[in-house]
Amino acid sequence: MNSAFSIATAAAEINRLHDDAKRYAAASRQALHSALVAAWQAGQLLILEKKRVFHAMGPGAWLLWLKANFRGTARTAQRYMRLAQSVTDVAFLQGLSLRQSYARLGIATEPKTPGKRRLRHTLPAHVVLANKLVRTLKRRPGQTINEQGEAYRRDLRALYEKLRLWFEPAPAAPATANLNSPTCPKKR
Repeated sequence: MNSAFSIATAAAEINRLHDDAKRYAAASRQALHSALVAAWQAGQLLILEKKRVFHAMGPGAWLLWLKANFRGTARTAQRYMRLAQSVTDVAFLQGLSLRQSYARLGIATEPKTPGKRRLRHTLPAHVVLANKLVRTLKRRPGQTINEQGEAYRRDLRALYEKLRLWFEPAPAAPATANLNSPTCPKKR
């Protein structure tokens, strides 16, 4: 009789937890949709306010207005406005989180933890050298060469030697002239 009681108690607890899971999942879906609706509505209001600020204060005042009046970042405001511009009825996105909605609509988001994301690979050596070359070439003639510029020159010497062969004309071969060659002058 004791084991029948424990089986019934275990089944009752399992069913209670199952009911809790269903209730919490429904509340979670409702919370996700509520967040989406709030962001969409905020985007609608931000669009209207941006037009008002633009007409009243000029184009440069919008970011100042956001900084003074909006508790979120300018990027968040941009995403809310893009969300509001992208869909006329937020019910179209029913069942999606805000982040999923952004992804579906092609609205860029930053990683959840931007400071903790690291490159998973290092750049190939030729890319690093090419970047150094571009930085060195951007240096204006007449600028003084600092230690970093001198280090770039040393690093890039090997790359220059390999690339030089591609860009310098090949030395003329002492072969006999081919009369059918387009570079050979024709006799008249």
